Amino acid sequence: MTGVDDHRAIVDLTVDYCWAIDGRDWEALHNIFLPHATAELGRGTEQGVDAIIDRISGVLNVLDGSQHLVTNHRIHLHGDRATCSTYLHAQHVRKAARDGRLYVVAGRYEDDLVRTAEGWRIAHRRLVVMWTDGNPGVIRGD
Repeated sequence: MTGVDDHRAIVDLTVDYCWAIDGRDWEALHNIFLPHATAELGRGTEQGVDAIIDRISGVLNVLDGSQHLVTNHRIHLHGDRATCSTYLHAQHVRKAARDGRLYVVAGRYEDDLVRTAEGWRIAHRRLVVMWTDGNPGVIRGD
C-alpha cells in the first residue's frame, strides 16, 4: 500500500464512521474501531468498542435524525500508525424537543490509528468541540 492509498483508506474510514452512526448501523463500528479502542466524546473516556457504541447510540437513538460531515483531513503516517485530524459539522434533530428541534456541533475529531490485517482502525478518538448552536436539550432528551 502506498502513502496515497493509506491516505485514501483513512479518509474512507472517517467517512464510513459518519455513514454508520447516521444510519444507526452500530455493528459497522466494529470495522472502524479496534476492539480495545478508547474515545473521549464529551464525558470521560470510553474503554473498548462496545462502550463507544453504547455512548454514541445512547445519544443518537433518541433523535429523529443526524448528519455528521467530516472534512479537511490532516493525516500523518508513521509506518503502521497514523494520526488524523478532521473538521466535524454535526446536525442533530429531535422534533419533540421542548426548546427547539435542532442542535449543531462543530469541532474536530483527533484520531490515532493503527494498520491491521483488515485495514486501518481507530485506536483512540478525541472529540474537540469548537462551537455549538441551537438547543442542547435535543441530544439530552429534554
